[in-house]
Amino acid sequence: MKSYWISLYLKVENQDNLKKYAEVVTPIIKSFGGVPLVRGGKHETFEGDDFVRTVVWEFPSFKKAIECHNSKEYLAGWDIAKHTTVRHMQVIEGFSTE
Repeated sequence: MKSYWISLYLKVENQDNLKKYAEVVTPIIKSFGGVPLVRGGKHETFEGDDFVRTVVWEFPSFKKAIECHNSKEYLAGWDIAKHTTVRHMQVIEGFSTE
């Protein structure tokens, strides 16, 4: 079953850090089978908190998504932005109605 990283950014204090983080981790995430679906972009909030940025990555499995997140390479990349960025990040397994 496909799974998804969903990152909802509450605050970004340093855009340069976030940009460098994205440059470093994008090839790492792709090496675990991650496919970018949403990265920022135009949005409208109808209910709840309005996040400054939303990022969604699709993975071939829950296991691969967790392996990627817990990899030393990804965690080293996250170190670039984690002190200037506040986000809610979760990995969630998809489902099918078929």
